Amino acid sequence: MKSFYHFLMKYRHPAPKDKISLFANHAYLDHSFPKVSEDYDEISSYLELNGHYLESMTVFDEAWQQYLLTERKE
Repeated sequence: MKSFYHFLMKYRHPAPKDKISLFANHAYLDHSFPKVSEDYDEISSYLELNGHYLESMTVFDEAWQQYLLTERKE
């Protein structure tokens, strides 16, 4: 299973089209983001303390659901 960060990077876009793309762009610039983690609690805790760039934690939750769906298929 690839890390959440690795999954999220496929949503990076120079002109973000949605909240997940914007999240991906910000996570890319966040050098402290837990890049190798596959753990919801670890990433969620990190974002609650450091994710000032997230409009809402629901953006992370939506991205996490996509991550789980995608990773189960592969």
